[in-house]
Formats: sequence, C-alpha cells, structure tokens
Amino acid sequence: MRINRYLAKKQICTRREADALVASGKVTINGRKAVLGDKVKIEDEIRVSEDSVRKKNFVYLAYNKPEGIATHSPQAGEKGIANILNFPVRVFPVGRLDKDSCGLIILTNDGRITDRMLNPDYYHEKEYAVQVDPKITPSFLEKMAGGMEIDGKYKTRKCKVKKLDKCIFSIVLTEGKKRQIRKMCEKLGRIVKSLKRVRIMNIKLESLRPGQYRKIEGEELEGFLKGIGMIGLTK
Repeated sequence: MRINRYLAKKQICTRREADALVASGKVTINGRKAVLGDKVKIEDEIRVSEDSVRKKNFVYLAYNKPEGIATHSPQAGEKGIANILNFPVRVFPVGRLDKDSCGLIILTNDGRITDRMLNPDYYHEKEYAVQVDPKITPSFLEKMAGGMEIDGKYKTRKCKVKKLDKCIFSIVLTEGKKRQIRKMCEKLGRIVKSLKRVRIMNIKLESLRPGQYRKIEGEELEGFLKGIGMIGLTK
C-alpha cells in the first residue's frame, strides 16, 4: 500500500499529514528517505522521525446542529456550523446532516476517525426520529425496513424502523446516502416535516438543545473508540 495510507492505518497521522512528513524527509523506508507515492510491503522497515510527529490533544464533541445550518461549505446567505460554534479548538464535523435536518453530529480535530466512522462497510448505526405527513401505516413501515430502490439505481439496505406516534417513526441506518430518508419517504408518498438524528453508534443526543455541544469523554468515549477500532488512541 502507499506510504501515506500505511501511516494512517497505523494511526500515526492522517494521510494528508503523512504526505507532509514524507515531503519534508521525515520518513524512511529500509533506511532511505521515502518519496511521495512510495509503496511499502509488510517486511519493510518504516521509521518516522520522533520529533516530527506532533503530539496532539484530540477532542470529540456531540453537537446538536440546528435546522437551517449548513454542515459544510455554506453558500451565500447561509450559515455553517463554524459560524455559530463557540469552541476554543478548531474542530470539524464528521459526516453531514442536510441543512433542513437537525440533531446529532460529531465534531472533532481527529482526522483519523473519519473513514472509520463514515465508511458503510463498517455498518455503524445512526438513528433518526422522523415526522411525516400523511400518517404512518403498517405497509409504510414494512417497505421502509425492507429496503427500496432510490435514485433509479441504488437499493437501500434493510434497516430497523419503529412507529413512535401516528406520524412519527424512528429509523436506524447503517449507510448514509444523500437525503436517503427523505427520498425513501417520498417514494412511499410521505412528505418529511422534520428529521432529527438522535444517535450515532453509542453517542446519544439526549437533552442537548439546538446549537449546544458537550464533550464526549470517559466511558462514552472509550465505547465510541472501541466501536471504530481505535481504543487507546486518543493522544
């Protein structure tokens, strides 16, 4: 595999940071300085200059994104999370929520977790509470849970769906196609009136009000990192 991917898989740094280390001559492969694009094998000896790996204090936040706020790259006249978040350390959202949706999103300065969280191959659960119109029927719940074709070509995975009220249901996905829930509901003749993400893996929104955040730490953080295969790698 490429040297940047190797260093990222070893949790030494992100791929982008690995490229910078290689370009600055801080990485060697079997005693020679690595160059961008180098590939490594299992038997190769990889060394990274100790003083070049910046010690970083990682932070993880559970944030309740308000409706109407863009997750990434706000357009003219829009506000993004960075415009309204008051936090002393620069953090970024892992994944996204539609501007018209609200609820839980994880903010961090740890780029190592991005692929481990978002890659659908890992089947991490994300739970949503959805209000629709008209009301929910048994047939609607069955079809939502069974998977369906959206965008004319993609078949959604089977998922967990539960009725909460006559017009409200919960849905647990292990994938995240753009506007997936809205498209599924639309195909079944429902208009989404509100959509809130309430859980990502073991992290729950709980009582956070829109625009509020709390630190993910202690046993909650340990469970989260264990779930993505990074237990003990918070520093």
